[in-house]
Order: sequence, then C-alpha cells, then structure tokens
Amino acid sequence: MLRAQLLDRQARRESAARTYARTLPVAPVSAAGAEVTGADGRTYLDCLSGAGTLALGHNHPAVIAALHGALGSGAPLHTLDMITPQKDAFTTELLRRLPGGLRDDAVLHFCGPAGTDAVEAALKLARTTTGRTGVVAFTGAYHGMTLGAASVSGPLRMRGADGQGPAASQPVTRLPYPYAYRCPFGVGGEQGAELSTRLLETYLTDPSSGMAPPAAVILEAVQGEGGVIPAPVSWLREVRRITAEHGVLLIVDEVQTGIGRTGRFWACEHADVTPDILVTSKAVGGGLPLALIAYRPDLDTWQPGDHTGTFRGNTLAMVAGEVTLRTVAEEHLAEHAEKTGARLRSALRELASRHRVIGDVRGRGLMIGVELVQPDADPDATGARPTHPHYARALQKACLDRGLMLELGGRDGSVLRLLPPLVLTDAQADTVLTRLADALTDVEPAA
Repeated sequence: MLRAQLLDRQARRESAARTYARTLPVAPVSAAGAEVTGADGRTYLDCLSGAGTLALGHNHPAVIAALHGALGSGAPLHTLDMITPQKDAFTTELLRRLPGGLRDDAVLHFCGPAGTDAVEAALKLARTTTGRTGVVAFTGAYHGMTLGAASVSGPLRMRGADGQGPAASQPVTRLPYPYAYRCPFGVGGEQGAELSTRLLETYLTDPSSGMAPPAAVILEAVQGEGGVIPAPVSWLREVRRITAEHGVLLIVDEVQTGIGRTGRFWACEHADVTPDILVTSKAVGGGLPLALIAYRPDLDTWQPGDHTGTFRGNTLAMVAGEVTLRTVAEEHLAEHAEKTGARLRSALRELASRHRVIGDVRGRGLMIGVELVQPDADPDATGARPTHPHYARALQKACLDRGLMLELGGRDGSVLRLLPPLVLTDAQADTVLTRLADALTDVEPAA
C-alpha cells in the first residue's frame, strides 16, 4: 500500500521527464551494499547503483562513519569555493589517483554538482585556452543534458526530437565511434577503429575538409548510455597521438567510467592515455553530488569567475569522496571489478550461446552491456541483427519481478546495462546471473 501511494504521488507531483522512476517502479526505504529494500518489503539486487555513482554501494560503513564525523564536528557544510580541511584532504587524495602526467600535478576546477556542468567547463576551458570554437565529438556519445554537453552528445532527442531543438552556439563535428558489433563503416573490429582515426586525421589535415582546426576532441573511453561500447585500446592511443601532433586538446569524459568502474581507476588507463582535460563526477563524490575537471597546469588561462556557481563541492561530498577514493585504491576494488566483470561476461556469453536474442555481450570491468536483437531477422554484412526494444523492455521488467534492478541503453534502448557496485560479492554475482537467466527463459518465448 505504501509503495503504491508513494508512486502515485510521485506521478502526480513530478514532471513527465521522469526516467528511472518509470522503468523501475520501486520506492526504496533502505539499502546496504548492492541491496535495496523497497516500501513493499521486497529486497532487490541493485545493478544500477545510481547510474554508476555508488562505487562502494549503498551506505558503505566507512562513508557513513566519515559523514557522521563531519556532521558532528561543526564543520561548515557550504563554503562556496573556499578551502577547508575536508576539501584539502579530498584534493590531496584525488591528485595522487589521477592518470599519467596529471597525477600530483593537475589543476582542479570544481563545478556545479552534476557531470554535465563539468563537461561545460571542459569545453569552455578548451575554447578559452586555444581561441578556437569547434569541437569534435562521436556518434553514440552521452555527455549531459545542458546545452553545450547535449550538443556534443549523439541522440537527436537531446537536441529536440526532430533534431531541430536548441542548437549549440559553437560548431560540433561528429565522427563515427568504433562500435564493433554495429560498425559504422560496415567492416567491424580493428579495421573499423582504424578508419575512424584515419577520418579524424584527414579532417584535421585536409584544407578542403570543411572543418576549421577545433579546440578539442571529446570522447568516452567506454560509452555508457550509448550502449556500453568500449573503445579499442589502439583507437584511444591513435586519437591521443593525432590530437597531440595537431595541437588539439583531448577531453576524456570519465563521469561514468571513473573510480575503478572499468577495472582501472580511470578507463583511459587501459590504453595508457593521459587526457589534457579529464571530466569526473558520479562516484568521485562517494554518492553525494560532486563534479570537477582536472587539467594540465599550462591550460589554466581562466580569469576569476570565468566558470563559477554556488554549489561547487560541499563539505559532505568532499568527505564521502575522499573516503571512496581511498577505499577503492586500498581495497583494490578496481582489480576486483576487472575480475568479477570478466566472470560475468563469460557467463553471459554462455547464456548467449543458448539464447539467440542476445546479439552481443561486451564491456570492461563492472560496466557490462548485453545487446538484444531480433534473432530471426536477417543480419547485416558484419553479422549484426536489428535491435529488439520490445523484448528489452519485457526482459527488464521480468528481471525486476525477480528482484534484479538494471537499466536499458544503447540504440533503441535495446542494451541491458549492468552497473553493480564495485563491492559486488561472488555470491551476488551468481544471483545476478541466475535471475537474468530465469528472466530470459520466461520472456523469450513471447518475444
């Protein structure tokens, strides 16, 4: 009864833009680790974890203890961008965890508390520093919902359903992201990735390409909302080479992939790539709102107030973030994510051999995608079959009915996305597989 009342009041009071609340009609009342208990008394395994925000899961004891300590200490909860001991501890911990040449030497800029504002800051900094306006982005990307971030994202719906919504004030050139299963060049694999980077370099070097020298290239090392598509290591390294040689800044959006999610502390570390500007949010705040960019010191060309805001990192987010960064490192949770993720993907591929509705299983670490397709449709030249959004929605519901919370993404919402917390146990991973297998068996005949 309470669950129904809560959901009914939410539907009446909140906007039509609700997303997760529609597909996951759960009213959480308590949570711990990877488990969530709803107002209906049911306990669910959470394979969404705040869209990747909860690296340590719900209410991790170390985070809760640190928050209690901060609240009881009399520390100010809001200080604009002034320094506090808590902020100093957080920045010290973050700097020592940054990738490559940014480690211990980066400049940090705290943004509004959502990742989309950090993307806005990265784009603005690149344009300010270089004096150029254009940006190169990639198909399938998701960088946020504000104007600049949406302009470098892929889906047309983010800029108006017909593509005629609010336009970016600066030019964006979009190139194909290497998507092995649905290769935009129709060749697949490493060859598709090579063509993508060749096209990028051609645009930069051909005086008749129609593209002026851009301020930056922005990318995700693993596309999340785009369908959990990992970029090949070779592609990332080649993009880094091209941008460095042609004086174009490389922005890597690690909002969803950062803090151990992909089996490394940062996804770009799989390729030993260091961006010029790194964007982070979600897990960096330990479950509380926090977003920032880290960048090379020579790029710090801003004047005071060039990118500002009232909520640029509150004390509690700094406290939770510092504990999360330290715990992920000291408990080797990135390595755990890599090992557990590999085991899950192996088991899911075995499921795919028995369920032709699964077209592809992919991911890195505990960022996993299962692409659902029409099994009896004709494949394209590279073997990919059409998406199956109807079945994907039915499967998501069947999983929820069995106590498994997960989300959809990718083309037509046909990719089942698994983003469990990094503290997922082996036993919980087995339960995820069992519940998903049962849901597949029950729903597939009606697909």
